[in-house]
Amino acid sequence: MATYRIRHCEQLGGEVNLHSAKNAVLPILCAGLLTREPITIERVPMLTDVDTLVEILSECNVNISRNRDELTLWSDDPHSPTSENLLSRMRASVLVMGPLLARTGYVRVALPGGCAIGQRPIDLHIKGMQALGAEAQLTPGSVTLQGQLRGGNVYLDFPSVGATENIILAAVLAKGATRIENAAKEPEIIDLCAFLTEMGARISGGGTGTIFIEGQDSLHGCTYKPIPDRIEAGTILCAAAMTEGSVLLRGVRADHMRAVLFKLAETGVTLRESSAGLRLSGRASQPIQVRTLAYPGFPTDMQAPMMALALKLRGTSVFLETIFENRFMHAREMARLGASIRIEDRIALVNGGHLLAGSTVSSTDLRGGAAMMLAGLAAEGETILLDPQGHIARGYENLPAMLRELGADVTMDDLDSMEVHG
Repeated sequence: MATYRIRHCEQLGGEVNLHSAKNAVLPILCAGLLTREPITIERVPMLTDVDTLVEILSECNVNISRNRDELTLWSDDPHSPTSENLLSRMRASVLVMGPLLARTGYVRVALPGGCAIGQRPIDLHIKGMQALGAEAQLTPGSVTLQGQLRGGNVYLDFPSVGATENIILAAVLAKGATRIENAAKEPEIIDLCAFLTEMGARISGGGTGTIFIEGQDSLHGCTYKPIPDRIEAGTILCAAAMTEGSVLLRGVRADHMRAVLFKLAETGVTLRESSAGLRLSGRASQPIQVRTLAYPGFPTDMQAPMMALALKLRGTSVFLETIFENRFMHAREMARLGASIRIEDRIALVNGGHLLAGSTVSSTDLRGGAAMMLAGLAAEGETILLDPQGHIARGYENLPAMLRELGADVTMDDLDSMEVHG
């Protein structure tokens, strides 16, 4: 069990370097199934989700070597993974579907898991594969697809990031041309397309609603460095905005997070871009209204950290969650610190500016866990954050250390050796 001690912080300051984006790295690693030649991914973050995917790819007969933060993958004869336990740990495990089907003509995968933030069916993934000529057979807990893929037209009922990625990964080796309409536009999609292009794929339209892929007979190896993590960047900026300090993020791509930066600016902080990075200074003071949307709208992954910031903003902030129906679980944990939050269906009303007091709270999911760490910084005294399922380490490479670099007092403890106060 991961357990964190967080103490009240009045001011953060300094600079910090960002890690590569988890949500870019995972589909790129799955692309290692597409070629016999080695691919090397640089600056791979040390995350439990990455470790889990490496285990899954190893089960798929992918050879993997690690040299510090570099991963090299190659596979002569890949096949379907067998461990349902591994596949059930994370949502991104479904991304082996497209490349395995394209490379071998057959794939069987258990239905994926991940954070319990709402229904996330894979029907769009399956429909996409069927549109490319695959036959699908669903059984309780798993799906089997087989067939020689050919190019086709795919329309997504919703611009799902995962489905868009999976279909791209399948289409790059399909016979003929594929057109994906209502595709997701996230920066991670653009990054995947750029990486596959380095491997010899022919893709256009990445980052727009319509993506074109001309299938190739084979792809080759390459070396690639993924984009920085915009959600990690947003989380650190929210922590900085809760205090009257000055924080510089190095390696950030501000163009990937405009919606978040606009909302932060509305709170009253100052944001400045330069060749050195992105600097936030000043203390947030004005309440905000947030509506989560598909990119380029406000990202659902930033809703919880922004709500932690809203606890410090005097007045009522409004959050409308349109992506997942169960993504306000962190609100009840914030209430344990004294937060005043009212939930009505998919709307959360945060009455901020009240005194918060440290207590024992839990990490409800990946982004909710990070938000509770931020809320602990705002609470008087000490907050103990319990994370029995290790949610935070799934998506943040040592978030406490990043916060400590900026002056926060956040430590990780062994639960068995500590006294827990309610």
